[in-house]
Amino acid sequence: MTAVPPPTKPSVYGYSDYRCYLKDYYAYAKGQEYGFSFRVFSKRAGISSSNYLRLVMDGKRNLSANMAARFAQACGLPEAASAFFCELVAYNQAETTQEKHRHYERLTRFRPFREIRKLDSAQADYHSTWYLPAIRELCSRPDFVDDAKWIAAQLEPSISTRDARRAVATLVELGLLRRDERGRLKQTDTLVTTGPGPLGHHIKKYHHVMLERAGAALDSLSREERDISTLTLCVSHEKMLELKQRLRDFRRDLLQLAELDNEPERVVQINFQLFPLSKRREEDGPHTDPAASGVADERRNPGHSQ
Repeated sequence: MTAVPPPTKPSVYGYSDYRCYLKDYYAYAKGQEYGFSFRVFSKRAGISSSNYLRLVMDGKRNLSANMAARFAQACGLPEAASAFFCELVAYNQAETTQEKHRHYERLTRFRPFREIRKLDSAQADYHSTWYLPAIRELCSRPDFVDDAKWIAAQLEPSISTRDARRAVATLVELGLLRRDERGRLKQTDTLVTTGPGPLGHHIKKYHHVMLERAGAALDSLSREERDISTLTLCVSHEKMLELKQRLRDFRRDLLQLAELDNEPERVVQINFQLFPLSKRREEDGPHTDPAASGVADERRNPGHSQ
């Protein structure tokens, strides 16, 4: 009979979601300690509610900074791991992209976390600078020159040679660019994604950066070189979902169109935004007829193009 190895205690440094860590820790402790329960955990954390851990694991309660420290103590975490757990709680519960980025930078100060997530810093660079995806696309040009100075000068606006050199190194590290047998840079089919987990703050930061580039284009580029437009509509929730699907389909169409281009010469950025400007009717109280209250009925706001 083959001996079954004992379960390994979960390492907090391997988690990007503190609730997942607590679930795995509870399952581990339950199997290792006779009589371990939610009540025992609460006693170790110095809290009166015997059900508090379950509520936190289920996402029905958040943790304050003080309570996070108590939970770390109840999990038996040493000082450094306890500090990491508290920072992870703050990261997961941050409400803005800026807050998440600030707490994520603090998480990366812990060496065990960096060693487990070796590509995270490179992915963070990819999603925080507008010119990394631009350089990857620039590489598809037939006249592409593998020279940092040339790459830097081709971008709009131009960047430093040092930034261009570092960007190429990052793209190679991520597997988005590779060198062929002749040493020439080539695109790969690899895609960088943060997935559905909490580390999605990278992609949020990326969108912030690209929206800033769109704003800059309004001032720096002529209308002949850009197309920036908006459309304000009043639709049902079901129609809004249909509009979102139409946007996804349109993105795929544009990707296929670009792939069929045999003579690429210029990198362009296309942004899509769809978001509500008002609450849903059931969230906003009783419906009132604008005409009955003397309010002008503007059911369609003309599109705005720049």
